[in-house]
Amino acid sequence: MKTFENPLTPQEEAHYIKALREGDHVQAKEAKDVLIEHNLRLVAHVAKKYQNVNEDMEDLISIGCIGLIKAIDTFDAGKGRLATYACRCIDNELLMLLRSKKKTARDISLYEPIGQDKEGNEIRLVDVIEQQQTDIVERLERDGNVRRLLELLGECLTPREREILILRYGLGGGREVTQSEIGKRLGISRSYVSRLEKKALKKLRDKFLS
Repeated sequence: MKTFENPLTPQEEAHYIKALREGDHVQAKEAKDVLIEHNLRLVAHVAKKYQNVNEDMEDLISIGCIGLIKAIDTFDAGKGRLATYACRCIDNELLMLLRSKKKTARDISLYEPIGQDKEGNEIRLVDVIEQQQTDIVERLERDGNVRRLLELLGECLTPREREILILRYGLGGGREVTQSEIGKRLGISRSYVSRLEKKALKKLRDKFLS
């Protein structure tokens, strides 16, 4: 099973986009390679939509990579995240492949069956086109943000602040604990727990956005 690099953080992505646009030839090539490698997971996610349309998955991923490269080449950093834009470009490239395949046999119809899903239900091209990609993008961004926040817990918070947030929000799979319960456990007042919690959250937010 092929493994893919984890998505870049927003800060890392911005760094490599800038290097691609403003760096010299070597820097631009290295930045482009990194952006491609760390977005291959997104290509695979989008390609999975089409895995039951009688096309080899490796071929779908290869075609999807063309869409990814086009997205990287034309992305405007002032208009959100690369993943959101790339998702549409990858999808368009795969749909172009399906349309070209169909046109070799007869005129394409959006309502023609193009395969079956895992339950044996018929898939039409219109069904594929109408599927929303935001869930993929949101999930990737959320996972990246969670990883970053967990790293920051150990970087910018005191042990007590870290313990309060872990207990308060059930981080690590535990249950969420009230401020009163935390106060009793730590031997401090609920109001002091509240102040420490707000202070810790502000530290995290400022560090995350820096």
